[in-house]
Amino acid sequence: MVKNKNIGERSNRSSTCKTKKAGSQISNGKDPTSLDDPADRDIPPAPPELQTPGQGQLGFPDRVYLLASAIFQNNHLEKPAAHRLVNYSKERGITLPEVKDEEMQRTAYELAFNTLKYQELLEDIMIDSCFYLTQPMPDDQMALVAVMLYDFQDRKFLPRERQGEEESIQEVRDVENYLLRFKTKLAASLARCRIKHNILSIECILPESVKTKQKRSSSLPLYAWVNTLKSSLDEVQSVLKTVGFSRVKSIGQLEGRTFCQDPHCGDILVFPAQLKAQLYSTRLLSDHKLIIQDKSCSLGPNAVCSVLPEEGDVLMVGCFSGLTVSHTASLVAEKHKANSNNKPTVYVCVSGRTDAQREDLQQAVSTMGCQNVKLIPVVFQSLDRGDKRLQHVRVILLTPKCSVSAVSNPVEFILQENGDTDLLQDLSQDSIAQRKLEALVAQQRKDIDHALKFPKVLAVVYSTCSSYPEENEEVVRRALEQAKARSEQEGEPRQANFRLSPSLFSSPDNAEGPEETDPFLMLEPSEQSNGCFLAVLTREPEQVVKEAPQEVLARANAKGILDRIGSNQPTRKEHHRLTNRMTKVAHACTSQPHLSVSIQSKNQETMVSNSTTLWGHQEFTNRRQPSQGKPKAVRLQALKNTVTSPFSFSKQESSCSSLSKPENSTLTKSITPVFNTTTTTTLHPAPPPATPVVRSRRTQQEVLKPVVFVLPPVHFPNFFPPQHSRPGFSPSFNYNKWRTSAQTVPLSRSGGGPSKDAMVKSRPLF
Repeated sequence: MVKNKNIGERSNRSSTCKTKKAGSQISNGKDPTSLDDPADRDIPPAPPELQTPGQGQLGFPDRVYLLASAIFQNNHLEKPAAHRLVNYSKERGITLPEVKDEEMQRTAYELAFNTLKYQELLEDIMIDSCFYLTQPMPDDQMALVAVMLYDFQDRKFLPRERQGEEESIQEVRDVENYLLRFKTKLAASLARCRIKHNILSIECILPESVKTKQKRSSSLPLYAWVNTLKSSLDEVQSVLKTVGFSRVKSIGQLEGRTFCQDPHCGDILVFPAQLKAQLYSTRLLSDHKLIIQDKSCSLGPNAVCSVLPEEGDVLMVGCFSGLTVSHTASLVAEKHKANSNNKPTVYVCVSGRTDAQREDLQQAVSTMGCQNVKLIPVVFQSLDRGDKRLQHVRVILLTPKCSVSAVSNPVEFILQENGDTDLLQDLSQDSIAQRKLEALVAQQRKDIDHALKFPKVLAVVYSTCSSYPEENEEVVRRALEQAKARSEQEGEPRQANFRLSPSLFSSPDNAEGPEETDPFLMLEPSEQSNGCFLAVLTREPEQVVKEAPQEVLARANAKGILDRIGSNQPTRKEHHRLTNRMTKVAHACTSQPHLSVSIQSKNQETMVSNSTTLWGHQEFTNRRQPSQGKPKAVRLQALKNTVTSPFSFSKQESSCSSLSKPENSTLTKSITPVFNTTTTTTLHPAPPPATPVVRSRRTQQEVLKPVVFVLPPVHFPNFFPPQHSRPGFSPSFNYNKWRTSAQTVPLSRSGGGPSKDAMVKSRPLF
């Protein structure tokens, strides 16, 4: 009866290191594996577990004690010689005994961790009871004595219950026999210590922060993300509702067989802490459709998926497990599921892991159904920014080793996420040694600085489980300053810098979370979740350069696009428009009283004879000059004449013509005769000047096509002298017979037309 009473008392305590057997009764007295559907009775139960705090049988297998003693030996607090009461072996870093069972390994770490918490108390008990002085125990066995003494006092100094075919280790049995002989003196010494410190239980001597974390760890809910490679959120919820689970709105409403959706990550479901065995009964866990993992490990993969562009790979660096890699890979694959041509790859840096750890990670990824993961066995610091494997990496997930100071259950977290077991002694007292913290910060700075050097990376997600600002905000801000200074020194563009992005996770009213303007996501440790820190550093957007319209056109024309819009030279489109425009002008000129013709050569302007009155069909022929060898550029301009002279010559440029002809033959302009006559009058150009013409810079020459002009009737009442008005005079005559020897009219230098003197000299005499 006394034994049963003690077991009942221990079941209500919050001490650690004792676990229940699979299928044992939980606190509500119901069988956790029982289902309402009889067809589900054949479902295999949850895998066997060793004892957790205050639940189940007495004692552990011998191999658990042996492994726990090795862990304690490597992490115990070594006091100065003047204050040292118990001597342990001086050897550190001893090889741990091989234990393949994960539950047995976790239990051994829990036992060693709790022994570290009460190291000073256990040493006082060994000295006060004279156990250390009377028993001839070698120093290398004192670590085993410490872990077994803690378990002995935790089960009220009752003998251990051994299993049927349990492995026997002689060293463990010898220490156990010594403790059983001194159990009365050991119990009395513990009682005197409690009286001396006036405490009800040994937990009261722990620091307040340690007691708070220990209390939280016993009530933390289970977080599980949905593996979208094997199932979906709707399918998982449907299965849960089928076996009797009901969904509630918030974590605070979790009670019994209930679950809810996480307020920050939509792919995470939350369950009460005691429902792990019931979840195994649904086969969701055994089929890897639902993966139990701490929430702080799932925020990073969700952030990566949010900032990853349509085409881009992911690089994972730091301290993480195969579950985190699988979660990242599943989210990335689901995001790009619709695009079959784009299959992003998740690269994982595994330089600091043994071959066995790499095999375990690869096996875990394969079990989850991930096919887009590639391991890189190279140190991250040695990865060059020009590495061909990383040319498409756009996001880096950096989860460096940290102090894990924001985690309430550090042992389980470290084992699951491949953490640093050297921190167990510091975490047992909730105080990280300064030298260890500085070493962690130095490595974190190196990692984030190197991550920001990759030129094609668009975002870096930095995540820790630390509550120290030195590992969180200070590391990020310093990295941004270093990156900015480096870019300014090397002359890199502004978009080479990074900046902090606002928090990617929205927090509803019923959940605690950061402000919308907070650039960091900081979750404080609570009874609902562990704490974590997350920052997203995104590359500065490319600076938009505003250009004037003229500059845009100039750049476009230089590249041969836009068909040289805005340039002085005619384009193909302009050539076509000018052709149409010339036709319209020809028809419009029929209604004009006068015609102004401007003949402009490339290098000089030559005036043809002005002594004709255009009475009949006329042909203007532009012949090559013998000294030039190329046809001249001739431009004709039709406009309303504003002077009284029948001809007005000007240098004004016109858009009526700019037409080219590939032949080198004579160009002829035919004009429809005004009167009904068949006589053809041909006007020849004046001979070239006697002196050579100095050519300016040669431009592209254009040959004009003939254009037909229809002129209105012209009357010249006073054109001929009175003495020539005689009966029978006809205006139709041969112009060649009417020409005089003085036909060459020089152009005026100041204007485009002939000078007055030239006009007087060139007038024909009748």
